[in-house]
Amino acid sequence: MERIDKAIAVAKQREEERQQGEQARPPTPDWIVELGIGVGSPPIEIHVGGCYAAGKRRRAISREQAVAALDQGIRACIHCRPDTELGVLG
Repeated sequence: MERIDKAIAVAKQREEERQQGEQARPPTPDWIVELGIGVGSPPIEIHVGGCYAAGKRRRAISREQAVAALDQGIRACIHCRPDTELGVLG
């Protein structure tokens, strides 16, 4: 009986920790820029926040920064289509 009680306590602790982790997670940004490899390399692609195709080298940007980046010729992700979401076509 003691082993069962201990297992239940451990399971409850894990669930509490999981919930705390979810609450502490920062919100998904609206727009992200994917950065190139190496220090000082230019951005390579703009994504809608939460895009599954965004690489690991990225940072959150504002709507205005996303529009400006697309206007400067930085590629829009073909999966999440930030250019369509932002109304920037061309």
